Amino acid sequence: MNVPLLQTIGLRKSYGANAVLEGVDFDIAAGQVKAVLGPSGSGKSTMLRLMSLLEPADDGAILLYGKEIGVEIGRTGNPVPMPERRSARQRADIGMVFQRFNLFAHLDVLRNVTLGLTGVRGLGKAEAAQRAEAMLERVGMADRMRHYPSELSGGQQQRVAIARALVLEPAVMLFDEPTSALDPELVNEVLAVMEDLAAQGMTMIVVTHETRFARRVAHEVALFDSGVIVEQAPPEQFFTHPEHERTRAFLSHVH
Repeated sequence: MNVPLLQTIGLRKSYGANAVLEGVDFDIAAGQVKAVLGPSGSGKSTMLRLMSLLEPADDGAILLYGKEIGVEIGRTGNPVPMPERRSARQRADIGMVFQRFNLFAHLDVLRNVTLGLTGVRGLGKAEAAQRAEAMLERVGMADRMRHYPSELSGGQQQRVAIARALVLEPAVMLFDEPTSALDPELVNEVLAVMEDLAAQGMTMIVVTHETRFARRVAHEVALFDSGVIVEQAPPEQFFTHPEHERTRAFLSHVH
């Protein structure tokens, strides 16, 4: 049996009295694209933040290639959070693209993309620049390498953010509503880059409200609600013949 590339088991997370994730089991195989839909506050983005080791889970496990990440065995024999330096190396294998672009305003496009290569992967400046230039070419931003974020449109900034994550050669890419902060006319340029990545076999988990993109590109679509996965199915079944009433109600609103 094939081991999932990335998997969560019984993932739980609360903020104070607010339980955001209620024991989520989720997995994705290599080369697969999964779209995650759901109302605001349902736990979608929190799952991605936990998967990418940006926050610790309260309970449960996150496995990459079948091995638990983000924790190590402490002196007492119990799992404890991994030190930041080591977790940063693991985090580099899980690319993350946010709603907001989170580019460094004082660095040009090329430096924004090379930063992880020199700081996390330990590459020299020349090799890092060569790789970054190739990745910027891939996302259609090679002609903006010497521009600063303030000189770019929102769609261009998001494509740079995608290049910054991709250049580290992650095993899987996580997208947290990557088009939600964009003007409508800029959405398609970002979705086109993501669709190209999917066509080239990139493993991707995409939290999105773009149902047409999910239907066209995803192998499976999942609906989150109140911290649990309500339904998960191939796009045709999910959108045309959903099993759960909650899914039908959600789709009636987004359509």
